[in-house]
Amino acid sequence: MDQPEPVVILITFPTDGDVTAFARALVADGAAACVTVLPEVESVYRWEGAIEQARERQLIVKTTRDTVDLLRRRVGALHPYDTPEFLVLRVAGGEERYLAWIRDAVRAEGTRETGDRRPETGKS
Repeated sequence: MDQPEPVVILITFPTDGDVTAFARALVADGAAACVTVLPEVESVYRWEGAIEQARERQLIVKTTRDTVDLLRRRVGALHPYDTPEFLVLRVAGGEERYLAWIRDAVRAEGTRETGDRRPETGKS
C-alpha cells in the first residue's frame, strides 16, 4: 500500500480572529499535523472589481493528500472569510522522519484519534 503523500496548505487568516483556536482545531480534528502561524503580513488583492489591502496572518499547514478534503471542510466550517485562501502545494522531498511524522499525525476522517507526538527537536 502506498504511503500518503505529504502536502503543504497555505491559508490566510484575519488578524482580528482567534488564529490560535483555529490552528488548534485543525490539529485536534486530525486534519493537520502542524499549523505554523507566521507574523502579521499585508495582502494586496483584487476582490469584487476593487483593489483591496488587508493585514492577515499566513498559515502553513502540514498534512497529507488523503486529508485535504477533511481539512477543506473544517476550514470552510471554521474560517471567517467567505472565500478563504486554500492552496495545496506538493512536497517534492524532505527529511524522511519528518514526513513519516506528518503521515502518522493525521488521519483519514473517522479512522483513529491522533496522538500528541511531535518530531524530536533536540530541545529539552
